[in-house]
Amino acid sequence: MRISTIVRGFWAATFLAGSLVAGDRENSIFPKGASLELLHTRQVQLNSGLTEGPTVARDGSIYFTDLPFGPENGMILRYDPKTGKTTVFTANSGKANGLTCTVDGSLIACDGADGGGRQLVRWDLKTGAGKTLVDRFQGKRFNSPNDVFVDLKGRFYFTDPRYGGTELRELARESVYRLNTDGTVIEITKEVEKPNGIVLSPDQRTLYIGDHNNGGNRLKASDPEPKRGAMKVYAFPLNKQGLVSGPRRTLVDFGAENGCDGMTVDKKGNIYLACRSLARPGVMVVDPQGRELAFFETGPRNQKGLFEEWKGIPSNVEFGIGDDAHSLYVSIDKALYRIHVKTRGINPYRASR
Repeated sequence: MRISTIVRGFWAATFLAGSLVAGDRENSIFPKGASLELLHTRQVQLNSGLTEGPTVARDGSIYFTDLPFGPENGMILRYDPKTGKTTVFTANSGKANGLTCTVDGSLIACDGADGGGRQLVRWDLKTGAGKTLVDRFQGKRFNSPNDVFVDLKGRFYFTDPRYGGTELRELARESVYRLNTDGTVIEITKEVEKPNGIVLSPDQRTLYIGDHNNGGNRLKASDPEPKRGAMKVYAFPLNKQGLVSGPRRTLVDFGAENGCDGMTVDKKGNIYLACRSLARPGVMVVDPQGRELAFFETGPRNQKGLFEEWKGIPSNVEFGIGDDAHSLYVSIDKALYRIHVKTRGINPYRASR
């Protein structure tokens, strides 16, 4: 079923009614005059929510999620860069959010709360069958798995915050975990208040995590409502075993503004951040020391109002592969876009499970 229309150039720019070009200033990431290309916008009638979690499969197709709030089912969609078509992979995703693909033809999904599965699921891209990988840590249900990244050894690093849903929380912390190849789960770090986006550096020696603590979601109904906290991006050094081996570094501090959601890296090790700041929404690119290299605005600055009134707020980013490796895919509001960049993404198909 075709459910998208490619809208190029001017139409992509007017869709969000914001400053949607990279600008006239040259930088090492975005070509002069680069603009967003609209690939897909929500076609089904859902009451709310957003698109999320783009990931690239070995055939170059981009899988992403459409995540509604409340009782409605979420979807996983597939965009084919060769044909420009978007199809439905599954119309019942278990409230999937972040995704990653593996070389063996699997799609790994983070099922969230708010009526979702609160688990990691392996989807077979050929058969469309889904199977639970893990849904507990030390016998307790996860809060709401959010984003996931696979390392060279086939281990899945994933974040477990809680942003919505009324399900009882069983875990006291919102932590970062790793699912090992033998099925065991270990806590990688608890030094993040509300972990969101996650990615490894190309050499696998640094773990980047976005801390997006907007408050909310009490552990017990009698607890006071948590206050807003850290909006930062951290770098954690890893040893040869893939475990944290030193103090974290703060790469970006967004202060009082909304921080980073999803993230990815390019071959040079630069980190691409989906920034949800209402003052300056867009894709920020920083080097491994946290120096800003470029910023691509995806929506109007200094927005106000409620969630559904925001425009041009990105949630996640991912590179294509092969001839499409210069394409940066960005989920924004209820749509999927593409930006041409000077750099190239890294090939993720070096690990299998």
